[in-house]
Amino acid sequence: MLFGREPLGAISPKERMSEQDTQPAELNVADSRRALSGFFVSGILISFLGAILPAWHSSADYRFVTVGYYFLSLNLGILAAVRAAPALLPRKGVRFAIVTAALLACGAFLGLAAVGPSWSPLWRDLGVFLLGASVGLLNTSIFQALSPLYRHDPAATVNLGGILLGLGCATTALLVSGTFYVYTLPSILIFVAVIPGFYAIYCSRGRFRPVVRIAEPPTRGVLRDFKDPVAILFSLLLFFQFGNEWSLAGWLAIFLMHHISVSPQAALLLLAMYWGALLVGRILAQVALERVPHMRLLAISALGALFGCLMLTYSPTKLGATIGILLVGGGFASIYPIVVEKIGHRFTYYHPGFYNGIFSFAITGGLLAPWTLGYFAEARGIRAVMIIPTLGTCMVVILVVLISLQARLSGQGRDRGRP
Repeated sequence: MLFGREPLGAISPKERMSEQDTQPAELNVADSRRALSGFFVSGILISFLGAILPAWHSSADYRFVTVGYYFLSLNLGILAAVRAAPALLPRKGVRFAIVTAALLACGAFLGLAAVGPSWSPLWRDLGVFLLGASVGLLNTSIFQALSPLYRHDPAATVNLGGILLGLGCATTALLVSGTFYVYTLPSILIFVAVIPGFYAIYCSRGRFRPVVRIAEPPTRGVLRDFKDPVAILFSLLLFFQFGNEWSLAGWLAIFLMHHISVSPQAALLLLAMYWGALLVGRILAQVALERVPHMRLLAISALGALFGCLMLTYSPTKLGATIGILLVGGGFASIYPIVVEKIGHRFTYYHPGFYNGIFSFAITGGLLAPWTLGYFAEARGIRAVMIIPTLGTCMVVILVVLISLQARLSGQGRDRGRP
């Protein structure tokens, strides 16, 4: 999950050319490493809610709709930080923003550790909101810091960042699972708070390059995208895919505990398996993209993910759930990279780390999907949690067919190695 705002589309060609002329001198290996390692921290932050829910499950007033509001608070915090980052970064710089985001995450974890089981859920909502704000500010800052490296080698930068993000997500589930029956909940939260705390110290020694001017994307360009059928199809595909991935990541552990009655520790291990399947699948997808037509791979991935969702929904055994998780994770793995590649090819202003016109609406809407699952689960039972991922994957299959037909009609459907 990558957030921010589009800083490149508002820069004049003259400014961009002058930056590219000085690009090799601006590449700082040490600061690039600091920024890239932020993806690992970001993965820990953004996956934390899905991993900690089994521990919060023992609360006396536990309700599924309350869980939904936790996800809403997280996303509201992300959006608030995304709005504030363009004003903060040019004034204070990247180092200040990254350190602030890391310290904010550390404080959010410590605040959540202090919230007792008898406290109102609103206190946890506040802590999760602050955690979301740290995610939004951190992601925007590290992508700003990596702008020279991204222009130098876009594919390697995005792939390495995605690997580190996936490692962070899997680490959170493994960390909470390994300490679930060993330490108390406040102790686990304090231990997790140490990670962004150390990252703040690590980045405080960096000397990041000055921030490129950030401007609002032109409204006329955004409105033009809403009239483009191709842009609408791709934005809908992003909307449903983001909703699928993050709905499953947020609710999977709770779903498994209720649906097949596994222990919280086992549910967290299966959640880590989901993140691992996504991570390994995306690495393998980079190899497959060189050998398999992209639309064919996209269709196979979507159908595999759909079959996995159905297995998760109806299988009553742990083995069936495990196979379903591997199918879903492996199927989801290649969808986002292929979609981003095709969007970047057709819409040159698109950057995978920033909000870009119509695609920002798709990403925001998709990330709000876990919130709506709280209402479904409260009204229809825990099996309803799989409704959105299953229906969303069906929509992905339909959209893949529509995009493929559109590409064939426009004469762009026969390329194998290129988007």
